[in-house]
Amino acid sequence: MSEVKRISVLSPIYGTEVDLIGDAGETEPFQIVAEFQLGDRAYAGLQSQSMQKEDEIAFFRIVMNDGSEPELESIEDDEEWEDVAEAYDDLMFEGDDQP
Repeated sequence: MSEVKRISVLSPIYGTEVDLIGDAGETEPFQIVAEFQLGDRAYAGLQSQSMQKEDEIAFFRIVMNDGSEPELESIEDDEEWEDVAEAYDDLMFEGDDQP
């Protein structure tokens, strides 16, 4: 697996939260839990208030378009999602002794 590196793409623009639009068109705030680079792609781990209660994280690909703000894309590929989730765990628990 590629090396994981902390980055800061969304935080300087949005602060600690981004608003995402749900399927029904409602806006919901998500806390930016982590931003990191895995290989040549950037990712964000986000958490809504309801997700915090369940200790769940949603992962999105951060896409940079020329001259505009970054956009978030859903990760549809199961293998990519697993790699990102594993990279997130490595990032969050770096320095901890792994079993």
